[in-house]
Amino acid sequence: MVPKQNLKRYSANKEILRRALTPSPNLEDVSDLWPTVKNSFEERLPFKRSCLNNKTRNPVFVENLPAEYILTTDARLRSRFPQEQYLFWFREPYATLVLVTCEDLDEFKTILKPRLKLIVQNDEREWFIVFVSRAHPNNDQATKMAKKVYAKLEVDFSSKKRERCCKFDIYAPEANFWEDLEARIMESVRNTLDRRIQFYEDEIRKLSEQRFMPIWNFCNFFILKESLAFMFEMAHLHEDALREYDELELCYLETVNMGGKRREFGGLDHGDDQAALLIPGNKSLTQIVQDDSFREFEFRQYLFACQSKLLFKLNRPFEVASRGYSFVISFSKVLALHESILPFCMREVWVITACLALVNATNSQYKEGTATPEIEREFYRLQGDLYSLCRVKFLRLAYLIGYGTEIERSPVNSASLSMLPWPKPAVWPLVPDEAASEMILQENPRVKHFGIQRKPLPLEPTALIREANRRRASLSAGNTSEMFDGKLGFADGHGVVLDGEIAAVCFKRGNFDLAAKSYEKVCALYAGEGWQDLLAEVLPNLAECQKILNDQAGYLTSIVRLLSLDKGLFSVKERQAFQSEVVSLAHSEMKHPVPLDVSSLITFSGNPGPPLELCDGDPGTLSVTVWSGFPDEITLDSLTLTLMATYNADEGGKLRSSSATVLKPGRNTITFPLPPQKPGSYVLGVLTGHIGHLTFRSHSFSKAGPADSDDFMSYEKTTRPVLKVSKPRPLVDLSAAISSALLINEAQWIGIIAQPINYSLKGAVMHIDTGPGLKIEESHSIEMETYINAAQISTDMANSGDARKDGNKNFEQLSLLDGKIEFPDWASNVTSILWIPIRAIDDKLARGSSSGAPQKQSIVDGMRTVALKLEFGISNNQIYDQTIALHFTNPFHVSTRVADQCNDGTLLLQVTLHSQVKATLTVNDAWLDLQDGFVHAGQDDGRPVSGFFPLVISPTSRAGLLFRVCLGNGTALDENKAQPESILNISYRIAGDRTIGAHPPVAAKSNEIEGTSQDLIFRSALILQRPVLDPCLAVGFLPLPSDGLRVGQLVTMKWRVERLKDIEESRVPQTNDDVLYEVNANSKNWMIAGRKRGHVSLSTKQGSRIFISILCMPLNAGYVHPPHLGLPDIDEANISCSPAGPHLVCVLPPALSSSFCIPA
Repeated sequence: MVPKQNLKRYSANKEILRRALTPSPNLEDVSDLWPTVKNSFEERLPFKRSCLNNKTRNPVFVENLPAEYILTTDARLRSRFPQEQYLFWFREPYATLVLVTCEDLDEFKTILKPRLKLIVQNDEREWFIVFVSRAHPNNDQATKMAKKVYAKLEVDFSSKKRERCCKFDIYAPEANFWEDLEARIMESVRNTLDRRIQFYEDEIRKLSEQRFMPIWNFCNFFILKESLAFMFEMAHLHEDALREYDELELCYLETVNMGGKRREFGGLDHGDDQAALLIPGNKSLTQIVQDDSFREFEFRQYLFACQSKLLFKLNRPFEVASRGYSFVISFSKVLALHESILPFCMREVWVITACLALVNATNSQYKEGTATPEIEREFYRLQGDLYSLCRVKFLRLAYLIGYGTEIERSPVNSASLSMLPWPKPAVWPLVPDEAASEMILQENPRVKHFGIQRKPLPLEPTALIREANRRRASLSAGNTSEMFDGKLGFADGHGVVLDGEIAAVCFKRGNFDLAAKSYEKVCALYAGEGWQDLLAEVLPNLAECQKILNDQAGYLTSIVRLLSLDKGLFSVKERQAFQSEVVSLAHSEMKHPVPLDVSSLITFSGNPGPPLELCDGDPGTLSVTVWSGFPDEITLDSLTLTLMATYNADEGGKLRSSSATVLKPGRNTITFPLPPQKPGSYVLGVLTGHIGHLTFRSHSFSKAGPADSDDFMSYEKTTRPVLKVSKPRPLVDLSAAISSALLINEAQWIGIIAQPINYSLKGAVMHIDTGPGLKIEESHSIEMETYINAAQISTDMANSGDARKDGNKNFEQLSLLDGKIEFPDWASNVTSILWIPIRAIDDKLARGSSSGAPQKQSIVDGMRTVALKLEFGISNNQIYDQTIALHFTNPFHVSTRVADQCNDGTLLLQVTLHSQVKATLTVNDAWLDLQDGFVHAGQDDGRPVSGFFPLVISPTSRAGLLFRVCLGNGTALDENKAQPESILNISYRIAGDRTIGAHPPVAAKSNEIEGTSQDLIFRSALILQRPVLDPCLAVGFLPLPSDGLRVGQLVTMKWRVERLKDIEESRVPQTNDDVLYEVNANSKNWMIAGRKRGHVSLSTKQGSRIFISILCMPLNAGYVHPPHLGLPDIDEANISCSPAGPHLVCVLPPALSSSFCIPA
């Protein structure tokens, strides 16, 4: 507990310094100089431009900071108790200024210096010394002595880090003395302020950590927190001071009722009904203290008064009005909780006086033109809200004290009073005898427009009691959204009170134009608050004014709003009259037809369940549920529904009903044709249509899951999509079923796998377009069957002999009409395969190769393409294009080599057959037609030496044939019949699976005889050259240097080329002695610095030789292949190489560099 006397002493100290409100420096007059220099020092106050640090240690510039020089002998400094030094540190001086003078060095050393040491020995005090020189300018000796003393003073008390001395000459002060003096003072004040702020923050932090503990004492926390705020206020750091009071208020509200302690609320003293939220000193703190805290009634007003004072100093009266309005509303609710213990009607009187005080204070402080137009408009709106709240409290007060009969019986006044908490509290204080306790008598009902008879509402409409109490409970529970809406509703409600009264008066006097404008504002408030009873009272008057003014658009809008109210507010006959009026106006000639908003009368939503899902480009049909609030059936001549994309509000489409639509009361289901939409999710947008000449629209949505009742309507906007159009994705996949090459120039089956991807292929049509060198065998039908993987197909064929007989698979033969195939129905949702008979045409004769230089065949030569176009989907709107590449090849690749030469000159020619298909090939016969210059040895039928036929060749394997040939000297008599190349003829059969690759050719329908097949003929051209058994050139790799090779070091590679004999079959003429050479090396291992390719001169004479050298650099260490010298224009059989095959050389790592060595 904090003793009451400590709080009293704190308040006294604060009041003493509040008169000055300055961070004053302390003045230590050592040499009795102050009377002499007082005027010179004080006339420079206040400080013109000061730089202080705020709570976040950011510099803040303060203009004209007031200050006061206080002597250490001042009573204000001597009235402090030692134990209060830290508790009331805010009142301590912020700097110590020591005034000294001395005219003798000995006096300085013996007297002045020890005394100054004693004064400045306190490290926590900010100090500096002002040396006052009284030497006359004409007295040179005195002037020199003063300079010596000041120099000694600087040596003893100043340092390099900080100057603590300055010199003031009474007769001729220096030009920059006063600037230096102010800078020194502000530096000391800034340092002291920073240190004290840090001290208070540390103490406050310690207490804050204990606020939920039993030892918590709010009074201690308050003294420290307000002391810090008071220091900021003294330093003119008003923003920081305001922040401290805001935090103090939050802490008080958090801990005021902590621990379950019952504290007095206050408000029972004389004069407490007069609001004091702008008077900080209305009551002393010692009057409102209670135990370890303060009474809520007085303390909250005290805090708001301190905040308002700072806001006024910051020239922010708008914020005072804004905070004040919120404070009055919240504090009024607190008073309502204690209304049973407070004097009668005290809450109303307090609110009235608070509103008037806020209006008067903010008006006096506000200056027009100093704020932005938006702030200025808000300021005057707050003034109006305060006046309106004051007026409502006056009405409430008049009603409570018995003057209810004097209040005008208008719906506006009834609504104003309804926004207050009803019913009355269970326990009331004593009520004056003259207060009325009964409601005023009801007036006779008045017949309104449309023949409506309504009873006047009481001042306390019972229909609004439940809503008012619900809002009170929500606000007291801390519902943020309700609290925010409640503030807005409260302000708007009281802001239109005068509009409602003006409308009622103007309506009675026939001024319908002004009455309509005012009624529109009142109806907007009632509709926003959901007060349908009040709307039913006022809306017919607005409609009557609009009809008299010939405002057809407004009149129709009012009728729609009447139809949208609760059905119990009007009879069925009255609602039917509303609908008849709408239909009559819609089919009449309207001068200015405008769209009518029926969002409150016609609502719509998608059907329950998942949204309609379509693929990109698909049309469809969308069903929408529409609720009609009309009492009878109504015919809509046209109806249009807008779809909005969730990813972009500008994207969407319009759905139109194909014929007139009749809406029944309640729930209706409308179907719209849906054209293709862009990918994305779509929600319902706007419902538009026509009733006669009238265009209507509805923006409202009903709930996704409507109630069972057909009359259920909801105005809640839903984000549940009704349509989802998937992004472009593969709906089907077309691929080739084969995995290897097919036979060229033979009829082959190609398999096209059609795989639907979660999409139906019902009614699909495939267009087939063959590329160049490819044609469809139209003599045979196209087969289609259910697709199963290759392994399963092989198993089925092995078991049954025919996959088409499998009962689990569908099979059908189709016809190709105009390049199109129509899919059967069974293929709509299963993966199927189309077998199309096709032939790849190639007129070129296959060519063999020599085993010495095998020919590399390009896969591109056998490539053929088939362009497929699949039309599918609803009305075949989806199109899938695919081009499939197929590989065709010959069954064999032939290579030849001379195996041996007999003594009689007979050559043994070995022919190797390489299988190029994944099928078993059976060779039944083979013969060789030789070119000119070669003849068969022995038998002349050209058959091979070995006759082991049939010869079976497995897939991708090879077999050999051996022929005996001799060199012939003669040539053909007829040059036109000369045969430049040999032809190998092979008669063979093939056994393969069409699902894998090459297979027996497709037989025409007329030749399909079971168990019969024909041999196939394969022909390949072979070029036989005369054998070269002895080389003509020798190429030798010369030895490398003895020190070896190292990475990064250049080395010269040398080769020797020597002619062993004349070249018999050279591609170049014998007279040409140029030889083409080429050096090949792995670029990862070698860098060639010389010329890689060129010609050298080599004599045609036997035994001639040349040397070829090139500069290289190894790039990688290890055993690598050296560069290789080749002679491209000379066949390899004519070259003898040394070493004979590829060899390796050793490359050492680079030598170590001393720059990379690290001593151990």
